[in-house]
Amino acid sequence: MLLINDLTYRIGGRILLEGASASLPTGHKVGLVGRNGTGKSTLLKLILGDLVPESGGASIPRNARIGTVAQEAPGGKETLLEVVMAGDIERGELLAEAETATDPTRIAEIQVRLADIEAYSAESRAAVILAGLGFTEEVMNGPCSALSGGWRMRVALAAALFGAPDVLLLDEPTNYLDLEGTIWLQSYIRDYPHTILLVSHDRDLLNVSVDAILHLDQFKLTLYQGNYDNFENQRREKQALNSKMKKKQDDQRAHMQAFVDRFKAKASKARQAQSRMKALAKLEPIADMVEGAVAPFIFPNPEKAIAPPLVGWDKAAVGYGDNPPVLKNITLRMDPDDRIALLGSNGNGKSTFAKLLCGKLKPMLGEMNHPSRLSIGYFAQHQLDELTEDRTPYEYASELMPDETVARRRAKLGAVGFGAHLADSKCSILSGGEKARLLFFLATFHAPHVLVMDEPTNHLDIDSREALIMAINEYEGAVVLISHDRHIIETCVDRLWLVHGGTVKAFDGDMDEYTDLVLGRQKAVRKAEKIVEASAAPKMPRMSSQDLKKKTQELEIKIMKSKDQLKVLDQVLADHTIYAEEPKKAADYGKLRAKIAKQVDEFETQWLELSEAVAHG
Repeated sequence: MLLINDLTYRIGGRILLEGASASLPTGHKVGLVGRNGTGKSTLLKLILGDLVPESGGASIPRNARIGTVAQEAPGGKETLLEVVMAGDIERGELLAEAETATDPTRIAEIQVRLADIEAYSAESRAAVILAGLGFTEEVMNGPCSALSGGWRMRVALAAALFGAPDVLLLDEPTNYLDLEGTIWLQSYIRDYPHTILLVSHDRDLLNVSVDAILHLDQFKLTLYQGNYDNFENQRREKQALNSKMKKKQDDQRAHMQAFVDRFKAKASKARQAQSRMKALAKLEPIADMVEGAVAPFIFPNPEKAIAPPLVGWDKAAVGYGDNPPVLKNITLRMDPDDRIALLGSNGNGKSTFAKLLCGKLKPMLGEMNHPSRLSIGYFAQHQLDELTEDRTPYEYASELMPDETVARRRAKLGAVGFGAHLADSKCSILSGGEKARLLFFLATFHAPHVLVMDEPTNHLDIDSREALIMAINEYEGAVVLISHDRHIIETCVDRLWLVHGGTVKAFDGDMDEYTDLVLGRQKAVRKAEKIVEASAAPKMPRMSSQDLKKKTQELEIKIMKSKDQLKVLDQVLADHTIYAEEPKKAADYGKLRAKIAKQVDEFETQWLELSEAVAHG
């Protein structure tokens, strides 16, 4: 059990936690939620011991292992597999000790423990995790130094998962993942055998993968059983109840205060007035639980509509420089009211297609047609790093509104959450969420006909994400969305385009079907399930020559069928994505293949015995 007891912590004189307590049962997967800036990441650091609290503390059972994602992404010459396997510190220590141990009892203990933690299947288990997070076999065996920062963070996440600590602390693990990696991680967290405390603003992840929500609000921690939707329902009910109680208490206080004010100077009532003053002092006020409203996102609607189609592609191809096309044979159409999500693993070309749409890349082949007055707003996470650190939101607004008054500029900024203080703050001190708000303001200022958003929810808390969803749904232009957040896809889009296999095509299905496509291979599953019916043949008793020949022929057929079954399994296991999408199935198929291979050996041994009996007739 993870215990947080009466924890108090301040930073720069500002209280983040004050007398906060919570008990997380062993084996529970708990989502830690709260507004940005309330101290969620700080709480994880306090639990890890990276920060020292003013009072109170956190504790885990003795000998329990606690782990998290390394803050520094690996970038050395080691292969990804080596880095991930190093995440299991106990395995590394045991293997090293096994090389030098001489005591027979200790050697036996080491080997038993190595077997318990499946030390000798480490490479395949590490490969399963890396594949689930989007790495190919070739990349797994390459150096970390060849990867970009975002992909290195995936390796760090894989190492944390591989280490399988008794208490795993994760801080926004989906920030560097695509939708496919997020779907895999949801399944992995749900099935994780130990305790997880997870900071996330991904509503779908919190609904699918956790069984409790730890809410950090007003410096306190409250544990709610169930997923995020259950937490929201319970919180609303609690808020409603507290509001009623608060009103009742306020009325009671007002009545008592009126009595005191009226009779405190009257001798005959002085004692009663005094007692009511004491009662008022002891009457603890009920906290108002309603959190402050989130500033809205405002996306101006296009002033002049464009007749459909808005954009059309005819056998278009796109790529970079003189290299072969990344995407080709694109034949699609976008209309003014389309809401489209681009699906597909990172590296398949989603951002390349977005750049083609925005005019940052030109077609290498085929055609892309659109009206000359088409305007497109583009939001991408990498733009956060492109904001000039010394500039302020007000300076950006002044550039966009050179002829407007100071009051109009400030009013425009204030409407989207930039009050006087934030508007004059340098970008270098803005939070990730505040920078994202500024980018949305800049991307939509000129009321584009199309809004392209690449991972727009990173750095936004859950309430801000809901505000973003509302703004997208109120916006009257077309939307193209790339996101690992399934919730925003399901609430904002009505068309799915799949970027896969070097092209972009409409996906004929919904998000449930796409999840099935990512996590399961239904055809392979059905074929493999048929193989389960195979059973070992018993030893044959003495029989006539004719019966011997007949039985030999039957065994030949069984051998052929079993080898066909092995071929099916080999095909399934040869596709490395199955280790990422359904690791349990992959393990089961491996065991099944071994079983059938053993049966083939038995059948062939029987066939040889029967053939010899036939020959000696």
